[in-house]
Amino acid sequence: MNAVSKMDTHPMIGDRVVVTGMAGAGKSTLSKVLAAQTRLPLIHLDLHRWNPGWVLVPESEFLQKQRVLLADERWIVDSNDVDTNLLFARADTLVVLDTPWWLCAWRAFRRGLRRPRGAQLPDGCTESIAQRLGDEWGIVWRNWRGRKSVRDRELSIASQCQPLMGVHILKSKREAAEFLDCVRSAERPIVPPDQHL
Repeated sequence: MNAVSKMDTHPMIGDRVVVTGMAGAGKSTLSKVLAAQTRLPLIHLDLHRWNPGWVLVPESEFLQKQRVLLADERWIVDSNDVDTNLLFARADTLVVLDTPWWLCAWRAFRRGLRRPRGAQLPDGCTESIAQRLGDEWGIVWRNWRGRKSVRDRELSIASQCQPLMGVHILKSKREAAEFLDCVRSAERPIVPPDQHL
């Protein structure tokens, strides 16, 4: 499927969008632009993955958090941790950033040296330079190790989603830019600001 083609049975982009891909694929960046263009509320799911002090949220609690967050009718979720059953049941658009693993790894390596401006941390969590280096450079190793399995999983989920929703697989920055241009040019009803809350 062409990355930016409009599917016959689904609009270019709906009101409940999941943006997924390997760590370092560019999910947060694309999601922020998409949220600004569509006025859909943006949920960075990774911010809900941690309790204060970098204590990992137990899986059952994390699933319940996702159920609450995805109960709304309008959102963009940026994560590769969205529960698959919730994705199938709630989303109307899936955007997969199929960025090459080595580029994702390079971005994580670079983030270890310097956190991007405007990057958020979970509530009650602080980050030392050593911790950031360990976390981000650990992603480099995990991306290399999972370079085939992670991509295969994402594409398998995309294939399962195609009968249910609009699916867009973006393989490069150029395709992502074309996708955003198409979304920008598509007519969407303007929702008054008080209806975004």
